[in-house]
Parts: sequence; C-alpha cells; structure tokens
Amino acid sequence: MASLKDVEQVADQLEGLLGDLRSELKDGPDFEKLTQIADSISEQADNAAQTFNSINETLMSRIDEIGGKGDRGQKSNSSGAQRRQKSATSTASSPSSSSSSSSS
Repeated sequence: MASLKDVEQVADQLEGLLGDLRSELKDGPDFEKLTQIADSISEQADNAAQTFNSINETLMSRIDEIGGKGDRGQKSNSSGAQRRQKSATSTASSPSSSSSSSSS
C-alpha cells in the first residue's frame, strides 16, 4: 500500500523540479529545457494523485468492510477515481498552456 511518506518523497522531488524551473527562467529560458521540466512536474503530480487515490481506495475498502457495505463503496470509489483522473488530465495540460501564455 502506498503511504503518505511516498507522497512526501514526491513532494521533495517536486520542490527540486520547481527550483530547476525557477533557475531556468532566471538564467535565460531554454524552452526545450522548460518543456522537459514541466513534463517532469506533471509526472510527479500524477504520481502524487495516484498515491492519494490508492490510499483512499484502501481506506474506503476497510471502512466498507467494517460497515458491511460491500460493493456500494467500490462503485463510488471508481467514479471518484474517474473524476480525479479527468481532473489530473486537465491539470496536466494546464502547465503547458500556462508556460506558453506567461512567455508572451
């Protein structure tokens, strides 16, 4: 099972990538490098979302086991996961559009 410690490691990696992004912007931007950094940030954010989703599914499964709800909780979990995945997908495309609009 994924843990909050896993998310903490992802957050540390994100901090490093944000530092790289700031440095690249200050040193005279290389847009290819900025694109690579933005892609890495997106991947790390997806990792964090997947970890949170895994933790949530595990917790909800255990709650359902204790409460005897069975399949009902699984259905709501999968629809919640689909919403989060759609949100993560739209968020992942946002940094690219943000960086192109801020470079204008």
